[in-house]
Amino acid sequence: MRPFRREDQAEARRIILEGLGDHFGTIDQNMNHDLDDIMTTYTKAGHEFVVAELEAWMVGTGALLYEDNNLGRIVRVSVNPNFRGRGYGEAIVKHLIRLGQKNGLGQIVVETNHDWNSAIELYQKCGFQPYERDDESLYLRMDLGIEQQLVPV
Repeated sequence: MRPFRREDQAEARRIILEGLGDHFGTIDQNMNHDLDDIMTTYTKAGHEFVVAELEAWMVGTGALLYEDNNLGRIVRVSVNPNFRGRGYGEAIVKHLIRLGQKNGLGQIVVETNHDWNSAIELYQKCGFQPYERDDESLYLRMDLGIEQQLVPV
């Protein structure tokens, strides 16, 4: 796991869009503009964007947005289809949780499509609990109270 670098742009964007396409069937070209310049949107804006690697291959991505001093939001978790089912998604999410803990967040939230079962299972496996649902999305959160220990790898 390492921080995003500018040279990761094309592959990170491809992995994320491919994951969305696999789930939704199509990609809405009017959405996902944050992926046009990941460095500016995430890293230079003070957020975390990480990539998971296996040898020379980028196998996944994920980001942690700092919404305020206490609240973070996990977004853009995606794993290359050739590497799904091997624990990379869980490793990415747990890494982002640890970053949030180290930076003093009290809570992390995540939103996913309410019928994206693999994503829901991933977040629940990592300790997130559902707290709200609407017509399209399920919202999950994790409280990172000061008494909680760091999430194990």
